[in-house]
Amino acid sequence: MELHNLQPAVGSNKERKRIGRGPGSGSGGTAGRGHKGAKSRSGYSRKIGFEGGQMPLQRRVPKFGFNNINRVEYKAINLDALETLAEAKNLEKITVEDLRDAGLVSKKALVKILGNGKLTRKLDVVADAFSKKAEEAIKAAGGTTTTK
Repeated sequence: MELHNLQPAVGSNKERKRIGRGPGSGSGGTAGRGHKGAKSRSGYSRKIGFEGGQMPLQRRVPKFGFNNINRVEYKAINLDALETLAEAKNLEKITVEDLRDAGLVSKKALVKILGNGKLTRKLDVVADAFSKKAEEAIKAAGGTTTTK
């Protein structure tokens, strides 16, 4: 096999159907678009959510609620997760980077430590926020809490 006799596999290349090229082609006339109506015209595009003139869903359903643009979203990490991470990696100080490396937190997420679970180790924890219960539990175990 040389470069001059390369060709595609049989059946892999299919010629496209030439539409609207006269009656002899078999797909002339209306060119597969049916008769009349907006859908047969060139440049037609249906509005998003259009339901054929019926009142669309986004107008039938009432509006409610609002999105607070000042909301700060935290990824919640419980004390028991800190405990297991500290045991597994033999850590005395846990930072947000340690949680990212362990796969508990995504790259840009803010971290809040919550007080669910028991903490037996003395840990120095660095996070974006702490709940009161978590802060008390960490200090009771002899550790420290630092907010970034």
